Amino acid sequence: MSNIKIFEDKQVRTFWDDAEEQWYFSIIDVVEVLTNSLNPRDYWFKMKIRVKSEDGLQLSTICRQLKLKATDGKMRETDCTNT
Repeated sequence: MSNIKIFEDKQVRTFWDDAEEQWYFSIIDVVEVLTNSLNPRDYWFKMKIRVKSEDGLQLSTICRQLKLKATDGKMRETDCTNT
């Protein structure tokens, strides 16, 4: 089951995992809501590099790639995380 949540007039794509019984949220969408970045995809990319170089942690290892509907209407793999 996929849904879109609205937060401060911005869409956040979500995915409900039946097996784990929890919601997953598109990281790109959350970054856009929290930072008002004009390019949240680039912001997330740079943040992953910065955290890896400073802390040695790869943020992509704590994310799941889930297929969510993109702005072009196609289902695309998207970095997602739970709360």
